[in-house]
Amino acid sequence: MQQLKKEYREHSTIDLAAVCARIALDTKAEDLVVLDVRGQSSFTDCFLIMSGRSTRHVQALAEAIESELNSKRISSQHAEGLQEGLWVLLDFGDVVVHVFYKDQREFYDLEGLWHDAPRLDVEKDLGVEVKEDK
Repeated sequence: MQQLKKEYREHSTIDLAAVCARIALDTKAEDLVVLDVRGQSSFTDCFLIMSGRSTRHVQALAEAIESELNSKRISSQHAEGLQEGLWVLLDFGDVVVHVFYKDQREFYDLEGLWHDAPRLDVEKDLGVEVKEDK
């Protein structure tokens, strides 16, 4: 197993989701939704779903998340779709990040497929400050 930096060894799913959410918001992700799928999914505990304004923005969001987590020695177990920039999936085990181009997100409607999953509030549940654009 890959050795995590000391300060990240004991972090929970919520901690990892919070780090991903902060990076996404810092990179101007749109419509960030965090779904708690514990007990409903056998392959992960949490989905982060977000949109980018263009294929390049989708790629930049995914690259920013993957790069910062790699710097913390947290590597994605699987990544798909980065070249096309329409739907990028980053699998960090307990947290799966979906970065969509707007039209793709509407078409696949993951929020609708997982409608029974509780939504986590980014500020209240994850402790990530959401800054309003002016």
